[in-house]
Formats: sequence, C-alpha cells, structure tokens
Amino acid sequence: MKIHKEGRITVFFVVFLLLTINVLLVLYVSNFLVFKYLVQFVSFIFLLFILHFFRKPDRQIIVDKNGILAPADGKVVVVEEVMENEYFQDSRMQISIFMSPMNVHVNWYPIAGKILFSKYHKGKHLVAWHPKSSTDNERSSVVIKSKFNDKEILVRQIAGAVARRVVCYAKENQDVMQQGEELGFIKFGSRVDVFVPLDTKILVKLGDKTIGRQTVIAEY
Repeated sequence: MKIHKEGRITVFFVVFLLLTINVLLVLYVSNFLVFKYLVQFVSFIFLLFILHFFRKPDRQIIVDKNGILAPADGKVVVVEEVMENEYFQDSRMQISIFMSPMNVHVNWYPIAGKILFSKYHKGKHLVAWHPKSSTDNERSSVVIKSKFNDKEILVRQIAGAVARRVVCYAKENQDVMQQGEELGFIKFGSRVDVFVPLDTKILVKLGDKTIGRQTVIAEY
C-alpha cells in the first residue's frame, strides 16, 4: 500500500503538527496525565485516518473491451435516465458512485480511448448525494471515446460538502491507452457520475458496492 502523491504534503503536515503538539505536551505539561494520554491516542487515530484516506492500492486491472469499469470505490446511489446538458445535450443513463471518507479516493478511467473534452468547474459544496451536486458543485467533466467503437461516455468528478479539491489529470486529445489508468483524485468525501448511451446494459443497481478498476458497472 502506497500513499498517493496528492496526499504526501498533507501527510507531512499532519505528522509535523501532531508531533509538535505531543512534544510540547511532554515538555511543558507535567500534570494532567490523562489529558496527555488522550491527546496522544487521538493523534494516533487521526494519523491512521489520514494515512488510510490517502492510500493508493496496488490493484490489478480487469480489462473488458465491451465493459465500463467503475471509476471509483464506493456505493451506487443513482441509476437513472437523465438529460445531460453539459456536453451531449441528450438523454443518457447516469450511474453515480458515492465515496465515503473511508473509501479509496483515487479515480480511474472506465474505458480506454481518446479524451474529447475536459473541463473544470468552480461551484458549491453541497453534500455529494444531493441531486443538484452533479451540476452545481465544484466538479470536473471528462468525455472519452472508446478506442474499440464509437461510443462516448462522460465521467464527472464531484466535490462534496467536505471535499474541497477535485484533481483531474485529463487533457483534451490525450489517449487513454488502457482501462483503469489514473484519472485523478478527490479529497475527503465525494462522488463520481458516469453518463453512458441509453442502449448500454447497466450491470449495477442502487446500493451496490463498487471496486474501482475491477467492478464492471455497464457494458455495450
């Protein structure tokens, strides 16, 4: 298990801060042993949480030319037909995956192909499961055209109420050589929407758990 590059500065800062607090307690607080032990315990738990959050699993990619892989770990919270107005301007099937703070927060490309569109939007920080979070929150939208057919999908990273930064590595006209390549990272609780053609066979339902890079959520 590795620490993702997006979390290295945060981890360093947290280690420095917690170490400083605990050293000062040892040096200048001779009484209140219970309080010192409590601070040490809380510091340890918080550090474990930060390390757990920014983990980058060494995970095998399950390649499926006709399949669309889950772009994130989490729980399926939306499976419905919607009007996608940012790029396609038509009806699409939307699959949304909610990531809790305990999930891996790395995001991956669901298919291999060429990136036709990539755009970052500033926005609000509504809770990630709010219906308007897909259009009103801070987000990044990426459209990929499959290298195996002419099908196009849109992947949208969405910041939540706690998440305050969406990191997206996609650039227009860039080639995604293999399913499961890294798309980006979202910090502290968030959501990923996938918009696919209406004739796509959906393989997940509400409440299903997904494993990024491995769970096939739909197929052509």
